[in-house]
Amino acid sequence: MVAEDTAGSGDRSDEEKEMDQKASEDAERQEDGDVAMAATAAEAPSGEDEARDPRKWKWSVIFLCFYGFMASIKPGEPFITPYLLSPEKNFTREQVTNEITPVLTYSYMAVLVPAFLLTDLLRYKPVLILQGVSQVIIWIILLLGGTLLQMQFMEFFYGITMACRVAYSSYIFSLVNPVLYQRVAGYSRSSVLLGVFTSSILGQLCMSLGNITFYTLNSISLGFVSFGLLLSLCLPWPKRSLFFNRTNQEEKEVVEVATKSELDKMNPKDGGPSFAAPPCPASTWKDSVFMQMLLEVRNVLKRPNLRLWSLWWVFNSTGYYLVLFYVHILWNKVYPATENKNVYNGGVEAASTLLSAIASFTAGFVKIRWNVWSELVIGIITAVQAGLLLLMRTTNNIWVCYVCYVLFRSFYQFLVPIATFQIASSLTKELCALVFGINTFFGTVLKTIINLIFSDKRGLALDVHSQFLVYFFYFTLLTVVYFACAAVVICRHYRNERRGEGVTRDQPTPTELSPVVTNKELEPLSNGKSA
Repeated sequence: MVAEDTAGSGDRSDEEKEMDQKASEDAERQEDGDVAMAATAAEAPSGEDEARDPRKWKWSVIFLCFYGFMASIKPGEPFITPYLLSPEKNFTREQVTNEITPVLTYSYMAVLVPAFLLTDLLRYKPVLILQGVSQVIIWIILLLGGTLLQMQFMEFFYGITMACRVAYSSYIFSLVNPVLYQRVAGYSRSSVLLGVFTSSILGQLCMSLGNITFYTLNSISLGFVSFGLLLSLCLPWPKRSLFFNRTNQEEKEVVEVATKSELDKMNPKDGGPSFAAPPCPASTWKDSVFMQMLLEVRNVLKRPNLRLWSLWWVFNSTGYYLVLFYVHILWNKVYPATENKNVYNGGVEAASTLLSAIASFTAGFVKIRWNVWSELVIGIITAVQAGLLLLMRTTNNIWVCYVCYVLFRSFYQFLVPIATFQIASSLTKELCALVFGINTFFGTVLKTIINLIFSDKRGLALDVHSQFLVYFFYFTLLTVVYFACAAVVICRHYRNERRGEGVTRDQPTPTELSPVVTNKELEPLSNGKSA
């Protein structure tokens, strides 16, 4: 989910435009593989202030990346579940599985939409501060709380923390010229990954070599998140945001009359004229950029490639995060360690983070005809993930569980940058942010429904092994659907090729993952507005 700012625009000379175009071409070569980076597929006019004083935004970006790194240092995070199940807290596995963990999903769903809107309305910084406060509350409850209700409140604040991550991923784009979006997105993504990797390694070293207690490790984590909160208070406050805080010039652009819609571009054979709606005052909520984007989403989802990868984002991310939420409980059941130094959650999380980063990077070099082979690739990877889940569910060897988990995460992260570019390749950054936000919301709703039915005490209240069997059937069903769609698409492709009709879907030639130009003209919407 992404929310980027729109830089202010003004009258520029031809020379300045040519310079921007060259800079845009250089920025195209950067590949980062993050959702925030996806919204760089569209152009926004360059900010003159940043161009005049590059040192200012460079130091701002460095400070924000440092904040992202430090805010990710929570060495006790991979050990929260073992801590709750240890004699120090003495909760039962059933309580953690069916009463504590499900609250995280419910909280995330409830807070996600308000966090997305408030991030843009309040211009990022207050939401980052809220995230820091929630982190501090989480670790204070873990240290001082002892009742079931208190642990449920801990999961509630954890959901707030997850929902507020959108503020960090989008904040950095308010600091720089649009032609630098791709580069700084890579910086921010790398700083977070490095922070998570360092945090996991630090936690594992403390547990295995330092032989400290879970309580001491969580006290160290509280110190780190408190420092992260102090850093968030020192962040600069952006003047612009994506939807609600725009310059006067940008507001004028919103109400310009469009000449072609997205669907007109998709179907150039329809030679009829495109009638645009007359311009209306931008003061009403119906004419706001946000509402125009919502109306345009309906047309965007009529494109087969965008629809496929959006559905993948919804359904596969649902299964992915359910596995992440409950896998630590499964490890504890497979191997109930009697000593803290025998718990290797931190090392496994560090290995999975590193391999996931490598997989995401590798995806940027894959070159196939995605309009033909997307369904087949997704189907194969989903089938492998289903097999890994079945193996995790049936094995009694903890090391097999660890390896399956690392591979499971890596396969998902391999497809994330591919989905990101496939969705963002033809969208304005405003529309791209909204599409990813909607995809994330529907995925969260689906997670909540599955949790309520299978995990929650008020539902079936299945144990963790039974839940992983459900996840196996879930991914198996997705595999069958993907393979069926792949058969239809491939057969249609070769039938049309034999008839000399060629490929009729979105991308007619083999493509590789590469950023889209950032200096194209403003994209009009089908409802007569300009993005």
